[in-house]
Amino acid sequence: MHSYQRVRSSWLFCLFLLLSGLQVSADVWSGFEQSPFFNEQTYEMHFDSGVRLLMIAPAPDRIDPDKPNRVVFFATPNGNTIEQTLGARMTDGLDWHYDIQHIAAQHRLYQEANKRENLVLVCLQSDIKSWPSWRSQNANNAELIRGIVLNVLVAIPLKDPTVTLASHSGGGSFMFGFINGSETIPGWVDRFIYLDSNYGFCDEDGHGEKFKQWLAGDPDRRLLVVAYDDREITYQGKKVVSPTGGTYRATHRMLDSFKKYGDIVEHEVGKFKAYDALNGQARLLIHPNPENIILHTRLVGEMNGHLYGMALDTPEDEAFSDIGGPRAYMQWVQPYPYDQVEVQSTNDVGLSIPPRPADAMAGRAFMKSIEGLPADERDEAIRKELLRGNMPDFMRRFVAIHTRSKIADDSELSATYEVSPDYLSVGSNDDYVRVPVTPMTAHAVADAFGCVLPTRKMVDDIYDQAPIKLAPLPLTEERESVTSFLQHNGLIEWQREEIRAPSGELIAGIKKDVVITNRIQERPNRVAIYGWHRLNGKAIQPLTIVHVNTYVDYSHGIRLVKKTMRVGEAPKPIDEVLADPSLAPLLSDEGTIEIPHY
Repeated sequence: MHSYQRVRSSWLFCLFLLLSGLQVSADVWSGFEQSPFFNEQTYEMHFDSGVRLLMIAPAPDRIDPDKPNRVVFFATPNGNTIEQTLGARMTDGLDWHYDIQHIAAQHRLYQEANKRENLVLVCLQSDIKSWPSWRSQNANNAELIRGIVLNVLVAIPLKDPTVTLASHSGGGSFMFGFINGSETIPGWVDRFIYLDSNYGFCDEDGHGEKFKQWLAGDPDRRLLVVAYDDREITYQGKKVVSPTGGTYRATHRMLDSFKKYGDIVEHEVGKFKAYDALNGQARLLIHPNPENIILHTRLVGEMNGHLYGMALDTPEDEAFSDIGGPRAYMQWVQPYPYDQVEVQSTNDVGLSIPPRPADAMAGRAFMKSIEGLPADERDEAIRKELLRGNMPDFMRRFVAIHTRSKIADDSELSATYEVSPDYLSVGSNDDYVRVPVTPMTAHAVADAFGCVLPTRKMVDDIYDQAPIKLAPLPLTEERESVTSFLQHNGLIEWQREEIRAPSGELIAGIKKDVVITNRIQERPNRVAIYGWHRLNGKAIQPLTIVHVNTYVDYSHGIRLVKKTMRVGEAPKPIDEVLADPSLAPLLSDEGTIEIPHY
């Protein structure tokens, strides 16, 4: 198994690399490791700001010191890891996100065609898998982003590289953060590629003027936008995009801005309407989407969007000018897995929960230690404690939930998924506390453990099949305090002990669940909660998104669900089941859920 080296990056580390001269070895660059795929070398960096990145470079014997160099930064879309963004060959049970974008394969194909330059790919991910949310949590995000980019350029032993900035979905926020970092865009950047990711364009922030000045500085610089008409997309009779949202409107905001600086030439590129602006150096493509379907990810992987953006107006343009598919790069897709995702469980098949450390604190002692922290720091402390495995042993023994649904021919389909017997808890078998957390932390922990969060229907099914059902015990004061977390946990334990129910049995009715739902897309930065069933089976809390996603109170609980289930006898990723109209009713009472995350 290939293992990427983890490096905590700092300015001192980069200074050391500079002073040391960055000597290139015969096998790999300093700090890099040999990849088993495509004669490449890799290097992973972690930043204190919560950013992780992976560099992929050709092996040193494939690098020509007489050629110019280019570093391509690709910011991950919302909800995707670096590994999912880079892509892998699909196998049974593999999460469908690995087959969306294939940025690594598109990059490799372009490197194969481009004999003029040495190319390095850098894929970046925030710890909460959302660049807009990460920026909102870091007021100095523009400075941090510039620092990350400069750190990388120092750590790569290539002379005077030019830089391409590319992204998909929420990754565009990373690029706009970079642009906000100074009055002008640096001259060493010569290409921007927005793949349905230009939501954040804002003339009031000077983006249009900065692009105009930057493009005017060199005729070889390029700006590409690939978008589609998303205005009328509906789900269950409701529009998915708000009256001012979506990339269609963002693209037209850009066009309105660019009109101030010169004529715009309209033409067609395949099925796209093309708008060439700013002396032809900016191209904005809009797919008219006559079938009114979601093309958000298809623009990237299925239509070779990244390849098109890299090759536009280069000597390789003709080879990759036919944006729209089919996929041109499949022979360059690496085998599964990346080691980040192929973590074999030491506790249970399909799980990757680490064993509890010998020095881990007991539940009540840990909660007392974070009692005085601000809410965001408390949430982060809980996240770290969970990720290091400080959980009772019974939380590693999942319980099967059975479900049935009628399919097209009116026959019945059965399925099984597995859930944690209780809500996320910190501590030992004898001293544990159920920990309410934000949905961002819930997702981070679920992803790390090989799990997802439940839907409303799953919460109902879990309650129906739980052998232990306790009555809700609401509190009314200091709902968001650690004191209330401890008090409510104590009440649950008192109830459980009263009926002599053992720990580790499937228990329900004690918390509201943080759930995934289509309603998450209605209002950004909200948390969806549902449940807390009374003994008559009716939930106290209807499905709601009234609270912002930083709101956490004593009544919230996080139930983990293994990310792979069985439909009939076949293993299926839960994300795929939720996206399939014929299978979604097994898990969802609101139709398909195509974006099952926050």
